[in-house]
Amino acid sequence: MIHLYLDDYRSCPKGLVLARYAEECILLLQEFEVDVLSLDYDLGWGHPNGMHVVTQIVTSGRYPRRIYLHTSSDSGRQAMFQMLYSHKPDHVQLHNGPMTPELLMEIAQSAQE
Repeated sequence: MIHLYLDDYRSCPKGLVLARYAEECILLLQEFEVDVLSLDYDLGWGHPNGMHVVTQIVTSGRYPRRIYLHTSSDSGRQAMFQMLYSHKPDHVQLHNGPMTPELLMEIAQSAQE
């Protein structure tokens, strides 16, 4: 099981697997069971955005256990949240914001073990 971080610019928190592009994120979601997924919306000019990943999650039905939206794009965050919220299974936790410092520390510590 992996923790996945989609962002084209920010550095990846310790213990998470970095995907710089939507396509890379989708491949990792297909290949691995994902516990935590943290999504950015804007992924560079001319590249599919985080909504592309969300659409693929909803279409495939392969949901991570916990989803966080760390994007600075308010409109992008709301669009991703609304689509995920209206389609996600009950067991999936959806957070309309970034991971907490406590969760980041927990993931980093588990990566050392």
